[in-house]
Amino acid sequence: MLLTMSALLLVGAFTGFMAGLLGVGGGMMLVPFMTALFSISGFAPELVIKMALATSLTTILFTSIGSVRAHHKGGKVRWDIARPMGIGAFIGTFVGANFASTLKNEWLAMFFALFVGYSAIKMFRTNKPKPSREVPGTLPLAAVGSGIGVISSLLGAGGGFLSTPFMVWCNVAMHQAIGTSAALGFPIAAGGLIGYVIAGWSISNLPPWSLGFIYLPALTACALASLVTAPIGARTAHRMNVASLRRAFAVLLLVLALYMGSRAF
Repeated sequence: MLLTMSALLLVGAFTGFMAGLLGVGGGMMLVPFMTALFSISGFAPELVIKMALATSLTTILFTSIGSVRAHHKGGKVRWDIARPMGIGAFIGTFVGANFASTLKNEWLAMFFALFVGYSAIKMFRTNKPKPSREVPGTLPLAAVGSGIGVISSLLGAGGGFLSTPFMVWCNVAMHQAIGTSAALGFPIAAGGLIGYVIAGWSISNLPPWSLGFIYLPALTACALASLVTAPIGARTAHRMNVASLRRAFAVLLLVLALYMGSRAF
């Protein structure tokens, strides 16, 4: 247990730093690492990936607060966009978490591997989506948010890899798109938290200290560690060129995607 907690603290510190440095990837890294650690710790094989997804997604509930506060103070959050998208995202992750609980580990692992692998390949390219339309109305924004929420619940991630390009495509300034995406992290995590707790409530072979599919020791360790290191990563980003680091990070994501792909077989 002590070895596992130490490993989770290290993983949480590393993912928090990288998320602060590059603005993406926290959940995409946490899920494979948690999957490996939960397997080593002897968790039931059919629960490992679901618990990794649920726990990773819930950490965003805590790490998003400081980020949103900073973006809000700088006037970088478009609340007119964040509110309808946030409501949709909350519903989407709640539904997605319950849907994920019915899937086999192999399907979840393959979806994660394909989506994260695709995201990693896109990181090698520096082109950004070209603005081509205006921000849609309330109902379309909520619908987009719900779709992002469903995908986030299946990846254990905060959805910024989808919401930021969408907003830039809708002629939202990049810094506002990033700030608004940070604000969406909280409702995404909240919907996932409730969904995964309800979905796992009646599971009989969960390990001790579990709340539904959420493993509380891992949540605590990763959330605390990332809260410390994420601001360090953000400050570091202002002092260095992160282009080469993004490519290195993309390679890491590809390796993690291959690992999760191997879990599907």
